[in-house]
Amino acid sequence: MKNLFTLLLILGLSLATVAQDKLELDWGLKAGLNNSKITANSSQFNSETINNFHVGAFARVNIGRVYIQPEAYFSSKSGDINDVASYNPLHTISSFDYNTFDLPALLGVKLVKAKAANVRVMAGPVFSFATKRDVNGEQDVNRLSKEYLEDHFMGWQFGAGADFLFLTFDARIQTNGTSYYQSPNLEAKKSILLLSLGIKL
Repeated sequence: MKNLFTLLLILGLSLATVAQDKLELDWGLKAGLNNSKITANSSQFNSETINNFHVGAFARVNIGRVYIQPEAYFSSKSGDINDVASYNPLHTISSFDYNTFDLPALLGVKLVKAKAANVRVMAGPVFSFATKRDVNGEQDVNRLSKEYLEDHFMGWQFGAGADFLFLTFDARIQTNGTSYYQSPNLEAKKSILLLSLGIKL
């Protein structure tokens, strides 16, 4: 993951050097909603959609219609998963308390480019590092364990956005390239819808 991030950084700096005459830099703060759902490879577990949040900062290197946008933000990815126990007709709910520091590196294109507004599409990898990992639930029937929560993993983001004056809005889908929970009995990934509102400073 470090090699890929370094490669993207070098590519961004190279493009910026070649196009210095067209280079524009935007940066600012952003915050928004995470709507996430766990996907597991076992029929013994059912997941629920959970709403959480993210908050952080972004930078955007504009080269004509093309732009590179690295970001850094804190993201809450907590969620519930239902353990279907054969001896209990009710679902036993285990709760993941899982927060990460995320570093997306996005490449985008402005489909509509005007002085006061634009419409964009973007995609790229995101690198996540856990700041808090925990599993809560009834310990006598809980089959989920904190030790199997990964402390770092990689995913992909893609989506669209729009800017108006100093405001910026993004809607993205994030999918995991690697599992964030992996045990002998269960492998889980998380798909996330991110809605972000930012302010250019």
